[in-house]
Amino acid sequence: MSDAELHVHGTAGELSAAAGEAIVESLHNGLVGGWAAIALAGGRTPRGVYEYIAEQHADLPWERIHVYWGDERYVPHSSPDSNYRMARETLLDLVPIPELNVHPMPTNAPDPDDAAWAYEHLLRDASGDRPMLDAIILGIGADGHTASLFPGSPAVAERDRWVVPSQAPDEPRRRLTLTLPIINAARAVHFLVTGASKHEALVCALAGGDCPAALVQPPDGTLTWWTDSAAISGTEGN
Repeated sequence: MSDAELHVHGTAGELSAAAGEAIVESLHNGLVGGWAAIALAGGRTPRGVYEYIAEQHADLPWERIHVYWGDERYVPHSSPDSNYRMARETLLDLVPIPELNVHPMPTNAPDPDDAAWAYEHLLRDASGDRPMLDAIILGIGADGHTASLFPGSPAVAERDRWVVPSQAPDEPRRRLTLTLPIINAARAVHFLVTGASKHEALVCALAGGDCPAALVQPPDGTLTWWTDSAAISGTEGN
């Protein structure tokens, strides 16, 4: 993956600070055009990054920043499994962002496909004549999935729609996810990867192997991997 940058950090705190600063820089780049848009990720690793941004950059012009999500579990926003709830607790409730600038994936429609279409219309209406996302934060699973693009899922092969329903191998199975067309249109993609359990998936993605994360290749944007030493070595404590 010749155009990707790889940054390896010894501790979770170092990773959170470095990735947090880079993500904020991506937002500043978008703000040059008047406003910025970011898609957040769920999972454990982003928590530290969100907490860092909330603590160190509460003075960002949040009134000009719009927040979206890369994927979501199809659960109520109040659920402990909700990516939205996690971002609320670690970032959004701690900075002065207007409610109108926060755009969670809808998870209250009886049919997830209706919810996916509604979110896609929201994104397309906001995109105008510029790339939709100035930054997207992604993680990677031990199986090589990213967002809710799981190996073998029809969502991975989607090339027209921006948002689709997806099925996870574990509960909660029902998901919504951004697809590769909008992910790869981002100005900056930031992958956050920690832990020895992610080593093989990380190697697959970096080598351009047969895993969904390897398909994230923004042709006009930047791609940066933020990892800890355990993810690189495959051994905890190294």
